[in-house]
Amino acid sequence: MQVRILASGSKGNAVFVEMDGTKLLIDAGISATKIKKGLASFGVEASELDGVLITHEHRDHVAGLVTLCKWYHLPIYTRPGTIANMKERSSIPAECFCPIGERFSVKGLQVEVFNIPHDAAEPVGYRLWGRKSVTIATDLGFVTSSVQAALEGADVLILESNHDPEVLKQGAYPWPLKRRILSNRGHLANSDAAWALIRMQKRPEKVFLAHLSEENNRPELAETTVQSILEGQGLNLDLTVASQTEMVGCHFM
Repeated sequence: MQVRILASGSKGNAVFVEMDGTKLLIDAGISATKIKKGLASFGVEASELDGVLITHEHRDHVAGLVTLCKWYHLPIYTRPGTIANMKERSSIPAECFCPIGERFSVKGLQVEVFNIPHDAAEPVGYRLWGRKSVTIATDLGFVTSSVQAALEGADVLILESNHDPEVLKQGAYPWPLKRRILSNRGHLANSDAAWALIRMQKRPEKVFLAHLSEENNRPELAETTVQSILEGQGLNLDLTVASQTEMVGCHFM
């Protein structure tokens, strides 16, 4: 199994997961060219993808989807509400869309879908089940009980650590935008990510802190904040901060 975060942040998001012979892209929020080059850098051709899972319709999660489908005609798995509210929908062949419910499978790899609190039409996170388990939970205003349950058991966890509330409050964003980010349908703060990790009964082998704000966070601040809270509870986890510009990942035999 391998997990590669091609990009993560406010400007675009894309995650590659290969497990049990199935190759999936979760979100396509960077250009198709960057996705193609990113995959090629570790020996994967974009044409080999078995599908694209979309979490929600915001631009930083679908920016490269039209071109990617034009080039490769890939199946797109997402909720019906996301399809209906995707501005790019008319530019994508209707047969590419695969509406999903709570569970589905791609080439035998099981995918569990869970709702997330975010200001989109029908936003979701994904849990991929095979020999290992990978969970992606970003763009959530807070960790609901159902989200917390979905995190449980992940071997690899990609969890939002978007902002530091004090940096956000003192920053240059207009108040309506600050209020949106801080709301229950906005984005997850560093400290909230830490406490979600603490509540897990089974600790992940690897955690990626993802979707950092360039304006309201810093990689070292996110990592220090989360690590200090974990250490205060006697926990030590393998953390890596995902980047908007540099690919990070992990590989398990």
